[in-house]
Amino acid sequence: MEAVLNVQRINKHYPGFTLENVSFSLAPNRIMGLIGKNGAGKSTTLKVILNMVSPKSGSVTMFQKNFYHHEKECKQRIGVVFGGIDFYPLKKLSTITAVTRKFYTNWDQTQYQKYIKRFALDENKKFKELSNGMKVKYLLALALSHHAELLILDEPTSGLDPVSREELLHIFRQIVKNEKCSILFSTHITSDLDRCTDDITYIQNGRVLISADKDTFLHSFEHLKTPDDTRPLTLEEIMLRTERPTIKSQVDN
Repeated sequence: MEAVLNVQRINKHYPGFTLENVSFSLAPNRIMGLIGKNGAGKSTTLKVILNMVSPKSGSVTMFQKNFYHHEKECKQRIGVVFGGIDFYPLKKLSTITAVTRKFYTNWDQTQYQKYIKRFALDENKKFKELSNGMKVKYLLALALSHHAELLILDEPTSGLDPVSREELLHIFRQIVKNEKCSILFSTHITSDLDRCTDDITYIQNGRVLISADKDTFLHSFEHLKTPDDTRPLTLEEIMLRTERPTIKSQVDN
């Protein structure tokens, strides 16, 4: 089965930080969590994938096409949601939608209205009047209204209360099942990954430590357990134990 997204050996350098040989792939109808502590390179990776910043080297293949050579075509087939962004805060949702729909050749107004109703969104409200959770739902409604085959989400549950986070994670699973869509989302909230993802890519200091299906990912860290510990490690424990050497080296230096 051909990957929906294939990232190969992406390199990007900033003063004090470098993405180095970042590689992973996402299969159809799967949810991948891009995990790492704040500053690990998650957002930079997503921006490179979307050509919001140019990589020094590497390639991104989307729907079996070179994304950088077919960017306009590929973007018709994806939806992007970046958490914490208040675009057009003083505009009503209806106004934002009227502008957004002009960019997509296969905009489906019936689909849009379905999600507006499902998410209980009031189109007469201004964007700034929405709660953080409702903002994410509205952006998802826009993404799904042109039948996006791939959703790329940057920290979509950041700042949400536990109930709103749980609701969004349930929505993600339904989207993959009902809309035949794949999802790549970054997060530093390990509990989100426990309940939602099929695959996990772990970035540490600009490098991919491991990218695998969730079961393989969890099993690969069995060596971190103490001899008398028989229970599986949680994702939170894995991150804490794998980040400790990095913290120590920074202190020593």
